[in-house]
Amino acid sequence: MEKNVVLFDIDYITKDEKAVIRLFCKDKDGNQERSIIAIDESFEPYIYVIPNDFKRAEEDIRELGFEKIEKVVKKDFQVETEFLKLIFNHPQDVPKHRDTISHLASVREIREHDIPFYRRYLINNDIFPMSKLKLSGEFIDKYEGLEKSSALIFKLDSSPKSVGEDYSNFRILSFDLEVRNPKGMPDSKKDEIIMIGVSTNTGINKVLSTKDEDLDFVNVLETEKEMIKTFINIIKEENIDILVGYNSDNFDFPYLRDRAKIYNLNLDIGMDGSSIKFLRRGGYQNSASFKGLIHIDLYLVMRRYMSLERYTLERVYLELFGEEKIDVSGDKIWQYWDNGGNDLKRLFEYSLDDVVATLKIAEVTLPLSLELTKIVGQPFFDITRMATGQQAEWYLVRKAYEIDEVIPNKPNGAEFNSRKGDKNTGGYVKEPDRGLHENLVQFDFRSLYPSIIISKNISPDVLLKKDHFTGHYIKNIVSKKLDGKEPNPEDFYVAPEHFNMFAKEPVGFIPSVLGNVLNERIRIKKQSKETNDELERKSLDVQQQALKRLANTMYGIYGFSRFRWYSMECAESITAWGREFIQNTMKQAEQFGFYAIYADTDGFYAKFRQSPEYKDSENKD
Repeated sequence: MEKNVVLFDIDYITKDEKAVIRLFCKDKDGNQERSIIAIDESFEPYIYVIPNDFKRAEEDIRELGFEKIEKVVKKDFQVETEFLKLIFNHPQDVPKHRDTISHLASVREIREHDIPFYRRYLINNDIFPMSKLKLSGEFIDKYEGLEKSSALIFKLDSSPKSVGEDYSNFRILSFDLEVRNPKGMPDSKKDEIIMIGVSTNTGINKVLSTKDEDLDFVNVLETEKEMIKTFINIIKEENIDILVGYNSDNFDFPYLRDRAKIYNLNLDIGMDGSSIKFLRRGGYQNSASFKGLIHIDLYLVMRRYMSLERYTLERVYLELFGEEKIDVSGDKIWQYWDNGGNDLKRLFEYSLDDVVATLKIAEVTLPLSLELTKIVGQPFFDITRMATGQQAEWYLVRKAYEIDEVIPNKPNGAEFNSRKGDKNTGGYVKEPDRGLHENLVQFDFRSLYPSIIISKNISPDVLLKKDHFTGHYIKNIVSKKLDGKEPNPEDFYVAPEHFNMFAKEPVGFIPSVLGNVLNERIRIKKQSKETNDELERKSLDVQQQALKRLANTMYGIYGFSRFRWYSMECAESITAWGREFIQNTMKQAEQFGFYAIYADTDGFYAKFRQSPEYKDSENKD
């Protein structure tokens, strides 16, 4: 049978020493929403091996106990290359054996050994989290590891397929804890939770507490234990898709876990019946996670997408909505609680205002992260904890797979340290002329750096570069085509200052991807102008914003030390051309009487100051 679902999360478990993919989905087509965990036992981890000697390498690898070895042809910097594809029984076998394999005398290099198994599954099957999938298989009664789950279990008989339809009607719950902390920083071993604020986009706005001030939105419980149990039940009964908090990775969920443990309560709100786990994601060590239930810490999202001096909830809310929310100083909370009366009423209002504000921020800001999830193709939970450079890299990894390109490795320790010493001069800056200026004109390049990458074909696979040690050109499609012949300068774009050479043909991998991103953005912006549907216009605007963010990120990560496609030659060439373009444009403006009073990277401000030369040319005309 076939089933259309929305994909929320993905992981794998081990059964009979083999990895089994689990897709955490919801059936949102019918009147009743149902949680479904889809099981795929067919997907296997693998790496690519570049041998020095194919026959010897295959023999050496078989001697290590590996039997599944295939000879395949893939592209390596656009050059068709033969690889050995080594298939493993379990993802954990890869880190166990990769060093042994890479150190074999018959092996030159191994590739794609550091792609997490669940990410590989999403990429290879061309499926996208938070989007609709078509599943083919059958429902089964039980499966190992899912005994505690109330979700339906669906065993796949073929790979899932992307339906290509967007879905945005997610059930969101925001929450926040208030703690009685008379001795400063809250201590989860002794300081009780006194309030749990809850707000949902389905209409729930309440504060759970053990005290009452005759307020309609306060739900009074007997004990802290009952508060926590009620909070868990709300999440389950409302069939929540997304949990949002503010600094909830570092405070709310660790604190809630510790207090629940005191009462032998299990935060079993994962779709598989599991409790909270703290994972490492995007450089963060303490990311609170539930299987199939997405937790978003808006504090992290705001730090990625806004530039503020402080990132308190109050400051972010003011910046987004121009309104001040209710605020109670953290060191006053316990006093307001103990005082009762108007102070307690104020504390209740503050607790409710916190979660209402958090939900409001989520509804405004999360659509961008959701759109990036659908473009980049990695889990929503991960995307909100990734730097923009990481998002761009995973987008490129997916695009590389689509064209059969084997991706470069991340740098090892020595390579990383070497790269850190590389320096790149930034964009051109002219310090502003002092004084008050009027009647200024502004000039700027639209998408300057992305446009340079595309127009000058700046990409490592079309860079003509010699190896420092061997003196030979590094392997890519350009050196392959030269085949020992001397390059013709007319076939290359030559960067100013550094004289790096980029072939005019073929189109480089990254310029090709970036060009498609910009073209898609132009198409969406045009579609947005043509539609009369306000909801469609808002959706299209978020899509073009996500594409703009992705495009603007790509030029900067060429010089990022951990980037797989790192190239200082590319990074320095982009900024060198940028400096040349802006300075040449300023000179041309001067010929028409415009004098630049300030310039920065991709634009400048100028005032009209008619020159004798311009007067002469005007008189001649």
